[in-house]
Amino acid sequence: MDQTVQPPAPAGIPRDLLRLVGVVMLGAFAVQLDATMTNVAVNTLLREFDTGLSTIQWVGTGYLLAMTTMIPLTGWAADRYGTRALWTFSLAGFLLGSLLSGFAWSAGSLIAFRVVQGVGGGMLVPLAQTILAQAAGPDRLGRVMAAIGIPAMLGPVLGPVLGGLIVTDLNWRWIFFVNVPVCLAGLLLARRVLPDARPAGAAPLDLLGLALLPPGCAAVVYGLAEAGRYGRFDDPAVLAALGLGLALLVGFILHALRARREPLIDLRLLADRAFAACAAVVFLSGIALFGAIILLPLYQQQVRGASALHAGLLLAPQGVGMAVGLITAGRLTDRIGPRPIVLAGLAVAAVGTLTYTRVTADTSQLLLAGVLVVSGVGMGATIVPVLASPYRGLAPSAIARATSAIRIFQQLGGAFGGAVLAVVVQRQLATHVPPGQLDPVGRAAAFGATFWWVLGFTLVAVLPALMLPVTRPTDA
Repeated sequence: MDQTVQPPAPAGIPRDLLRLVGVVMLGAFAVQLDATMTNVAVNTLLREFDTGLSTIQWVGTGYLLAMTTMIPLTGWAADRYGTRALWTFSLAGFLLGSLLSGFAWSAGSLIAFRVVQGVGGGMLVPLAQTILAQAAGPDRLGRVMAAIGIPAMLGPVLGPVLGGLIVTDLNWRWIFFVNVPVCLAGLLLARRVLPDARPAGAAPLDLLGLALLPPGCAAVVYGLAEAGRYGRFDDPAVLAALGLGLALLVGFILHALRARREPLIDLRLLADRAFAACAAVVFLSGIALFGAIILLPLYQQQVRGASALHAGLLLAPQGVGMAVGLITAGRLTDRIGPRPIVLAGLAVAAVGTLTYTRVTADTSQLLLAGVLVVSGVGMGATIVPVLASPYRGLAPSAIARATSAIRIFQQLGGAFGGAVLAVVVQRQLATHVPPGQLDPVGRAAAFGATFWWVLGFTLVAVLPALMLPVTRPTDA
C-alpha cells in the first residue's frame, strides 16, 4: 500500500538561539517603533519649538534618510569589524541619539540628534537579520526570520499607538527616553549572548560605490517622501531628488557590473532566480503593507472623525493578525518551503484588501477589525518566507551583504508605496469631494478607489512569488 511520505519535522530551536533572538529583537524593535512614534507628536513639537511644519517634518525625514544611507554600508562593515562589535557600536549610537533627542532644546538640535539616532539605527535591523541567519542554519531559518519580522511588521502598527499614549499622558521627550532602558539592556546582554564572530576579512571599502549607492538611495527615498507630502510627482523638488537618486543608482549599477574588486553590494546575487524573486516580492509587498498602514489611519481620521490615537488603536487587530501570520509561516516555511506559503499569504492579503475597496462612511468597525486581522495574517505569512529564502545556499561570508541588498529593496518598496498611495488618495479626494466640503461619503469613495491600487500591487507580487523555491532549504 502506497503511503505519502511527509516531510520531517524541522529541528527544534536551542535555548541559546532563543536568547540570541531576544537580544537582537530589543534593538530592532526600538528602531522600528521610533520610526513611527514621532509622527503623532508633530503638533506638540510645532507648539514646543514655535516653528513651521516644513521644519518639523525633518525630525522624521532626517531619521529616515540617515537610516537609508547606512543600510548599504552594513554588509561591508559587518565583514570588516564583525557582527557583535558592529551591533554594539550601532546600538550605542542609537542610545546616544535617543538620549540627546530627549534633551533637545530647539527644532534644529532635535533634527541633528535624530540623524545620530538614524545612523545607529540604520544598521541594527540588517545586522539582526545577518546575525540570526548565520546562527540559525537552514533548518530553522523560517522560524527565526519570523521573530525578526515582528519588529518590522508590528513597529509601524504599534508605534503611533505608543507614541500617542506617551504624548497624551507623559511628555514628548519620553518618546526618546523610553529607548534608553531598552538599549542599555541590549548592550549589557549583547556581550554575553551575541557570538564573538571574528571579522570575515572584507575586501577594501568600495569608495566609488559608497559615493554612489547610499546617497542614491537617500535621494530616492527623500523624493518619494516629498511626493507623498505634496501629493504630486511633478513638483520640481520631487523631480530633482528622484532624478539625482536614479542617476546615482544607475551609476552604481554600471560600476558594480564592471568592478574588479568586490562592490559595496554584489549585484550578481540577483542572477540567482530565487534571490531575485525574493527581492521583487519584498519590494512589492512593502508597497502594499506600508501603503495600507498609511491609508487606514487616514480613513479613520478623515472619514470617521477619529483622533490620531484612536485611529492607531483601531489598527491593533492588524498587529494581532500579523503576529499569527508570522509565527505560522515561520513553522511552515521550515517544513514545506517558501513558495506555497507566500502564495497563500498574498491570496489572504488580497481578500482583505478587496474588502477595503468596498468601504463606506458607515462600514461596521467590527467588520473592519475582522478584515484587519485577515489582511494582517496574509502580510505576516508573506514576509517570513521572503526574509528566509535569500540565504538559501549562500556561504556564511555572503550573508551580510545579501541582507543589505534585501533591506534596500524593502526600504525602497515601503517609500515607493507610501508616496504612490499618498498621491493617489489626494487625487481621488479631489475627484470625489467638492472643494470646501466635508463629505464623508465622497471621502470614503476616494479611499475605496485608492485601495484598488493596493490590491493591484499585491496581485502583481504573485508573479515573482511563482519563482520562489518549492522545497525546504535542506532538501536543496
